[in-house]
Amino acid sequence: MTGDTGFLAGLTPGHRGQLLALSRNASFPADRRMFEEGEDAVTFWIVGRGSVALDIHVSGRPAPVVETLGPGDLLGWSWLFPPYQWHLGARTLSPVDVHAFEVAEVRSHCESDPAFGYDLARAVAAVIGERLRATRIRLLDLYGPPPGGGR
Repeated sequence: MTGDTGFLAGLTPGHRGQLLALSRNASFPADRRMFEEGEDAVTFWIVGRGSVALDIHVSGRPAPVVETLGPGDLLGWSWLFPPYQWHLGARTLSPVDVHAFEVAEVRSHCESDPAFGYDLARAVAAVIGERLRATRIRLLDLYGPPPGGGR
């Protein structure tokens, strides 16, 4: 995966290299739960190959998919903000290769290098904004008024 697309493109080249230096390669088979809503966020990933569905728990119903992530996408932002628990769940849709990051190590690097931490926080904030927009649209599709209906 190159750094000129996806989440990594939101970082300066130097900070991109620093972040990647903190990663390890990992793989997951298709149809594997990577995390559940409410669990502690101790790892995050950047997708290199494959696709991952983000879903939301709805009592008494199958979890609807709110967004599908692919190569270059950041998987997980809840690690950056208290209470450090996942806001969504994630399941692989295909075999997935990722850059995996241990949260404690990345947070420590952010604290020791504030410029790196600021750059990373800005890139994550952009992802959060996009995820909130995508989640809102998907939930309106699922639970909003029928087409042609009123509010």
